[in-house]
Amino acid sequence: MSSEILVKQKTIDLRKKHIGPSCKIFFSHDPIKIVRAKGQYMYDEKGLRYLDCINNVAHVGHCHPDVVKAGAQQMELLNTNSRFLHDNLVLYAQRLQATLPHKLSVCYFVNSGSEANDLALRLAWQYTGHKDIITLENAYHGHVSSLIDISPYKFHQSDAEHNQSVHVAPSPDVYRGKYRADHPDPASAYADEVKDMIHGVHGKGGKIAAFIAESLQSCGGQVIPPVGYFQQVAQHVRKAGGIFIADEVQVGFGRVGTHFWAFQLQGEDFVPDIVTMGKPIGNGHPMSCVVTTKEVAEAFFSSGTQYFNTFGGNPVSCAIGMAVLDVIVKEDLQGNALRVGRYLTDLLEKQKEKHPLVGDIRGRGLFAGMELVKDRLKLTPATAEAQEVIYRLKEQHILLSADGPHRNVLKFKPPMCFTTEDADLVVEKIDHILTELEQALGLKMHNALGVENESSKRKLPTDENGHQCHSGLAHDTGSSRGFPQQTKRLRT
Repeated sequence: MSSEILVKQKTIDLRKKHIGPSCKIFFSHDPIKIVRAKGQYMYDEKGLRYLDCINNVAHVGHCHPDVVKAGAQQMELLNTNSRFLHDNLVLYAQRLQATLPHKLSVCYFVNSGSEANDLALRLAWQYTGHKDIITLENAYHGHVSSLIDISPYKFHQSDAEHNQSVHVAPSPDVYRGKYRADHPDPASAYADEVKDMIHGVHGKGGKIAAFIAESLQSCGGQVIPPVGYFQQVAQHVRKAGGIFIADEVQVGFGRVGTHFWAFQLQGEDFVPDIVTMGKPIGNGHPMSCVVTTKEVAEAFFSSGTQYFNTFGGNPVSCAIGMAVLDVIVKEDLQGNALRVGRYLTDLLEKQKEKHPLVGDIRGRGLFAGMELVKDRLKLTPATAEAQEVIYRLKEQHILLSADGPHRNVLKFKPPMCFTTEDADLVVEKIDHILTELEQALGLKMHNALGVENESSKRKLPTDENGHQCHSGLAHDTGSSRGFPQQTKRLRT
């Protein structure tokens, strides 16, 4: 069954005419027109099925019947703003709080991850009376003006003047970053960078309002902070009078498998002052939330400014939110993320043993990354090769994306109903594609292993981590070997 209203070319033409040119589309040279979806699959106008390895928004699966039913039933009954009393608002807040540490007890419901992070900054500024924000290299926190300022992933792409009250700390990346896996204590080393930054801010008369970080960096390339990093950063920031904001918009709601929230990977002794959430919270329905402490909420109230959000926390959104929580429990999707995620990571690790292009495998649960490099010693990003992989997968009806500062990290963040069979399929396809690419490039595994052995014997030079983004690939359909050809391709 097709839900197509216009032929594909007409859709493309109207999009070009009426939609802003900055609104980019996946696979721009041959975009996919999706007309329906179910579970972990999406279908185009011809009925072709694509395995979705991208969509962490459709958290419990596309168009889950329980979520659709909950929204439809409440929409038939009532939808209004939260200035009226309604049970859904308080029941959902209670359900959500039960998944968090006791200290995080006050909710503000909004409509998107960007709105949530923007409000988190307002709360921090009001509570501390300070202005300066520390963010991480390659971070992305949203598209509104206040968040572009704290999102190096975005503001490094423009010539706009940098906000002087925003300070960028090194990403706690133990593969490509300043302190790597061979460092005796990378968590403390990266945290000390934040401490030194705070001293620098104070020296110039500034005061820290907040440190904000994605609990696991997504756009930054699936970066997993070393355990203990957040605790030490929080200690330094709080000592300076600031607070800690954990952005769970990409990775919350059980995706990491072992825990419901990714910040909990750091240990039970770490509790943020503010947690923001979005994307998976409504399984595609536009909703989000900021959860904080009573102290922060009281300070916001004392400002005298009433906070009101027309659609935040409306009865339909809260009904959908509760249905998402119900499905996660009913279908053991957090357990599935743990089991399938480990299975997927094991498969990817075997590819690292087999393919010289694979430099690193990292992840937790159904949030994983495969970083492609041309040289395992120099960590030269294999940007073009990563783009070739995702385009070849698309041709085989598998949707995957590449990201990170060099666009060379293959990102796995599928719906939580993803199965071991799905993992087998996508990794098998990646295996074949990498084999062909390596043959075309003349790469052999024994050379890469020799480089790794040499790497383990000496410290990597500091100038090997360049940040220039290479262009992508155009797949030459006339080439029997699929040999990489340099040209610009849109990041997917």
